[in-house]
Amino acid sequence: MTARRQLFDDFPGWLSHTLAHPDTAPAGRSAILPDGSRIELTGAGILRLVPATPVLGRRLMVSAGVHGNETAPIEVLDRLVDQLLDGDWAPATETLLILGNPPAMVAGRRFLDHNLNRLFNGAHHQPVYAGAPEAARAALLEQTCELFAQGAEGLLHYDLHTAIRPSKREKFALYPYLPGRQVPADQIRFLAASDVHTLLLQHKQGTTFSAFSASRLGAESMTIELGRVQPFGQNDLGRFAGIEHSLRQLIAGQDPGQDARADAVVVFEVVEEILNTGEHFRFHIPDDVANFTEYGPGELIWEDRQQQYRVGDQPEAIVFPNRDVPVGHRVGLLVRQRPPLH
Repeated sequence: MTARRQLFDDFPGWLSHTLAHPDTAPAGRSAILPDGSRIELTGAGILRLVPATPVLGRRLMVSAGVHGNETAPIEVLDRLVDQLLDGDWAPATETLLILGNPPAMVAGRRFLDHNLNRLFNGAHHQPVYAGAPEAARAALLEQTCELFAQGAEGLLHYDLHTAIRPSKREKFALYPYLPGRQVPADQIRFLAASDVHTLLLQHKQGTTFSAFSASRLGAESMTIELGRVQPFGQNDLGRFAGIEHSLRQLIAGQDPGQDARADAVVVFEVVEEILNTGEHFRFHIPDDVANFTEYGPGELIWEDRQQQYRVGDQPEAIVFPNRDVPVGHRVGLLVRQRPPLH
């Protein structure tokens, strides 16, 4: 019996099997790859790669589909699994591959009841989420990652996404905030090798998947935005060749960034978190504006009866604008380019 058949019955691959079993995949299955490595199906949308000859110490986690309609990164991971099953190349890094929200993937929706990428770092314990399937999924993924991280001398986590909103910078990464943490040079070079030439340093701890792995597991982690949302089968995967090649090299125990230039990545930092202050809040950014649209010194961004915010003496760019949020919630971020990190 082939490794594919041992893992996925009569389904052609990991993705099709996950879509057919979005809630309760037959966990505990394993198969031997052509090089003698082992691949394990540990739950719905979760695979573990155990190399026959591992590179000692470092382990890798790669997730996609935390938002179910962000399909291109899902298809990239599915292609990598197909290549492994076919023996095209062999793993050398112990790796956990995760499709985050299979029920939302089946529905073609960002999420069903709650935004899964706001439920990590223990946020799923809040009473408002009691009994919610996505809260249970967040708890399961946290537990799975904690078990995988045990004994690792170094842990990487890349959470892959695509966006509905256009962006002046099509591919960009977000680096979770931890007090005093600096971005290692090899992570900057990894982004450059992956055709991701923009990095945004986050300014406070969050409840995203990558924030959880950074703060709770000590991982070098990033959320990586790779382009625009498309339905399954409508992605031009050639546009994702950079990240696919880099992940293949990492899993194979190689360094994808060894020939990349760190200064090819433009770094931004947050200078203002815009919050909805209430009834008299006015946000002067158009609803259809692209991420990283730049505003010049003195331009009015928002105001209420007590205060107003104008751009300072250097240009600032808007990221994640959304005026339709409750009072006290984030309407957007203003960011400014900073000197290269390395």
